[in-house]
Amino acid sequence: MERTVPIVIPAYEPDEKLIGLMDKLNEARLGPVIVVDDGSDKQNHGNVFEEVRKRGGVVLTHAVNMGKGRGLKTAFNHCLNEYPDLCGVVTADSDGQHSVTDIARCKEALINDNDSLILGVRDFNKDGIPARSVFGNKTTSRVMKLLTGISISDTQTGLRGIPKEYMKILLTEKGERYEFETNMLLLAKELEIKIKEVPIETIYLEDNKSSHFNPIKDSLKIYVVFFRFLISSLSSSVVDMVLFNIFCSLTRRMQLPFGYIMISTICARVLSAIYNFFINYQVVFKGKGSRAKAAVKYLILAVVIMLLSGMLVSAGHMLLPGLPEVVVKIPVDCLLFLLSFYIQREIVYKKD
Repeated sequence: MERTVPIVIPAYEPDEKLIGLMDKLNEARLGPVIVVDDGSDKQNHGNVFEEVRKRGGVVLTHAVNMGKGRGLKTAFNHCLNEYPDLCGVVTADSDGQHSVTDIARCKEALINDNDSLILGVRDFNKDGIPARSVFGNKTTSRVMKLLTGISISDTQTGLRGIPKEYMKILLTEKGERYEFETNMLLLAKELEIKIKEVPIETIYLEDNKSSHFNPIKDSLKIYVVFFRFLISSLSSSVVDMVLFNIFCSLTRRMQLPFGYIMISTICARVLSAIYNFFINYQVVFKGKGSRAKAAVKYLILAVVIMLLSGMLVSAGHMLLPGLPEVVVKIPVDCLLFLLSFYIQREIVYKKD
């Protein structure tokens, strides 16, 4: 017996396209359909939701606009409570840009692979796609791959198949608006939930003018998720640079066994590494793994990076004696920063 897979549609001030989508879903016998009215104006859009109800859809209502992320969580909670045989849900947009055929394909993929997050992905290399959509999606995909290692061709797709157990976890995940969909992808990587892509038709109606996604405002909200990675490492680098310069000033004229640059590097790196570890564990990676195991792996990494930094800066200063030590250190540590970031992401804080 096939388990229940509701079709979840968050909607803010939709038009008749939602009614047309509801008719097509009924024709294809896909459902139940759960529509979330995210604080839409009742006078101008109330009739659309009434037509959804007449066609058998369930309408959940927010008193005020709370954002797409909150709308999805409202629907997830409803489905988890109402359908004991729930397999998961398929989310779709209300503006008619997801065909019923593609919704059915994502449903089938979810049923066949109920341990994976299913993404219906579009091809942005085709002609006729609005420039803001091409730019927004391609940029976000590249940034996500660079900073998180997640390789996804369509990070902003609203057509997704979400397994039941993952829905439960997402109810408490941060993000009330469009950033929630990005958080969903990041959390999937953290929990090692496989992401499966299903190619879908690329449909943009009326140059996508019905979309409430603001390419500047909402992209900035999404990139806040990524900025914390950079802020942690860059702030640690600043701390390290300041301490390195202070220690160099204090030890430059001392007779030290390993040279004042190496000693200054070690002292500065020990203090900045302690700061960086606690910021990464508590803020960036949310402290979901074993702190002790992460600390040991981070310590090994910090020692290796520290020694590499000391040796490379010493060698660079010998080759270019006229340059201040800090000037030599900046390019060296930029390269080591990229190496450190990759290792932290893939090894140090990886969930056990």
